[in-house]
Amino acid sequence: MIHAVFFDIDGTLVSFRTHTIPDSAREALRQLHERGIKLFIASGRHPLDIFPCVDFPFDGYVALNGGYCLTADGEVIFSRQIDPSDIERLIRYQSDSGRFACVLAGAQNMVLNYVDDRVTRVRKMIETENRALVLPLEEWSARAREGVQQLIAFFGPEREADLMRDLFPHCRSMRWNPLFTDIVPQGVSKAEGIDRMLEHWGIPLSDTMAFGDGGNDIPMLQHAALSVAMGNAAPEVQQAASYVTTSVDDHGIARALRHFQLIG
Repeated sequence: MIHAVFFDIDGTLVSFRTHTIPDSAREALRQLHERGIKLFIASGRHPLDIFPCVDFPFDGYVALNGGYCLTADGEVIFSRQIDPSDIERLIRYQSDSGRFACVLAGAQNMVLNYVDDRVTRVRKMIETENRALVLPLEEWSARAREGVQQLIAFFGPEREADLMRDLFPHCRSMRWNPLFTDIVPQGVSKAEGIDRMLEHWGIPLSDTMAFGDGGNDIPMLQHAALSVAMGNAAPEVQQAASYVTTSVDDHGIARALRHFQLIG
């Protein structure tokens, strides 16, 4: 029996077209809550970028691709930072000519070294406000040395293998868009975040369900007892899921929950 459901945000719970939760999904969430099912966000977003777009009383938040997990009342139940040696390699690289725009996602804030076309395009795509403070390289580097849970690195797939090998040997890339990738510590994923949340609530993995549409959702979809890929997901994401529903804009969440008889 399902007692916990985890939802990705962008392209799953929130439409890229309307930047809102569809009414059908909102009603489905309400019915799940009425049945006593715990509801959780599982996103690559920082909490600063979660709460403005998700206006529903979730029970907890697996943020930063599992690297920072907190309850609805703000209790942090898990946090893991990127290895300091990887941070030092990144700082040295950013001091050279091969720079790339990069957000440092810490527990309480986000800072960005500079804005380029990729950053601007992503902000328009997910319609986020500028919550990452842009800092000069020296100040950005100082913030990096204070510890970060995730990097949002604005480079394409063609550079990914080389940069991950040369700069981030203690990290993994969680890409869900060709314009950027989320870089997290090795071992961190939405699957790990789910485990931390379930441990906190005392819910077995066998009672879980997850919804996702991006490459960074694959570990979560493969981990949950029952998983649903959105119709707008890439083929490799759909292959990782137990079931494929319609797109977020075609009432995909509500359709899947009705299919599994979790809502009326």
